[in-house]
Amino acid sequence: ERSVGWVSVLNMFDSEFAYASYAAADHVVLSLRLDERRVSPKVLNKFCLKEEERLKKERQIPKLARAHRVEIKESVKLMLMKRAAPTPAVYDLCWNLAEATVLFFSTSQKAQELLEEFFKETFDLSLMLQVPYLTAEHLLDAPGREALADISPAIFI
Repeated sequence: ERSVGWVSVLNMFDSEFAYASYAAADHVVLSLRLDERRVSPKVLNKFCLKEEERLKKERQIPKLARAHRVEIKESVKLMLMKRAAPTPAVYDLCWNLAEATVLFFSTSQKAQELLEEFFKETFDLSLMLQVPYLTAEHLLDAPGREALADISPAIFI
């Protein structure tokens, strides 16, 4: 189970953005928050076994039907999910409206994919990943681009 939304950079619990706290001149500063609830498979299995044993003892039967075990697993998982605390992850971003660029402060592939999906869903705009070399090429003047073209990769050890 997961929940995604925009929150204030200053307070991950503030999703109201009072007094336009997200705006600074031509920039919008937000955090993308992802909350996930998980139940460990080992914990789920132990609770399922406990419930299965209780039912077998109560009904005085040696074995439960497969369909009944599946039903138990679903109900136990639901019960454990309700009790599990969500694990939050927060990723900051800065959106320059004048230049139509977004700086996202995470290198995680999963976080980048989440940002692309949620940004599209929220603002109906698609993001395009910019490679540093191409960004530099775009920002430099003619002599700078020539100097950039002459650069070769180096190995730092």
